[in-house]
Amino acid sequence: MKILFLFFISLVFNFVCAGQPVKPIVEEDGTIQVPAFRLPESSLLDEESIAARKFYRDKISPEYRSRDRECGAVSDAKLSDITSIRNCRADHFYASSMYKNMMKRYEVRVRKREVNGVLVEEFTPSAGISKNNKDRVLINVHGGGFLVGARSTGHLESIPIASIGGYRIISIDYRMAPEYQFPSASKDVASVYRELLKKYQPENIGIFGCSAGGLLTAQAVSWFKSINLPVPGAVGMFCAAAYFWTEGDSGYIDSAQSGHPFISSIDNAYLASADPQDPLAFPGKSDEVMAAFPSSLLIGSTRDMAMSSIVKTHSQLVRLGVDAELYLWEGLRHGFFLNSEIPESREAYNIIVDFFNRKLTPSVASK
Repeated sequence: MKILFLFFISLVFNFVCAGQPVKPIVEEDGTIQVPAFRLPESSLLDEESIAARKFYRDKISPEYRSRDRECGAVSDAKLSDITSIRNCRADHFYASSMYKNMMKRYEVRVRKREVNGVLVEEFTPSAGISKNNKDRVLINVHGGGFLVGARSTGHLESIPIASIGGYRIISIDYRMAPEYQFPSASKDVASVYRELLKKYQPENIGIFGCSAGGLLTAQAVSWFKSINLPVPGAVGMFCAAAYFWTEGDSGYIDSAQSGHPFISSIDNAYLASADPQDPLAFPGKSDEVMAAFPSSLLIGSTRDMAMSSIVKTHSQLVRLGVDAELYLWEGLRHGFFLNSEIPESREAYNIIVDFFNRKLTPSVASK
């Protein structure tokens, strides 16, 4: 009844004050009831960015909707149908404009293999690994809500960095929900990492990921610490960080923008059984864990549902004396740099490459 009353009051204010800004209603516990408002494209975006976003809405989004209609959603499927749904979505991905455009822009070789029993895809630049990176390697942990993203989102995250930076990148096809739950993915990352440590020094290994992959990057560092593995030389937490991606203000703001219902970690099939205070699942819950993090790069955007997770993680790392860098792009949505047509995406790729170039120990041959 209280909510209905407040909604009624808001309608009355809108009627009485038509054409005038309507003040939000602040409840006793600090909750703010905000009336509907217009949110135009940011006036700080340039014409190329706006055109690229329009292309995404007009061309790529319809392709995604077609994929969802034809393939279905993993979250709603029977376990027996999961594999066929993921295969269908992968076929759509490889035929998508976004993927084809990225492959034209960045030339790489892709090889499927196993590392320590875990399926991975290896990305290397067509021109060869750079001299500086002969003794360095990057691990990618893809986004996709811990439900999807293997052999698809991992490509969008890895291809530009491998090509621009001259890096070898191992993208991990970690176990996901609904078949598996936390901490299955952390164990898979640790298995691959342990094998790579036989060839590479930890200070020469970087780990990065976007969205669920941003959180998994943080989880991996926490997991390594718990099993006495050395931390990597540097990490990149993008589109999410050491907290669940809707924690804080930005999760609610994104829900208002997108029309999607607000979800917490207990609504996520992979994380539903994880203790919200467990630093193995949400490393930001422990200062002790966060203080052990290596140099960290955090990337987000002002309309990202995970912006609060990213900003909070950065300020926490800085407070604890950890070397951390934060970049936020104006007016863009969650995972914006997965679309290489957006100029800000190309800015982000260069920043990611520069970060790992500076933070990982260079190859002996290049010194």
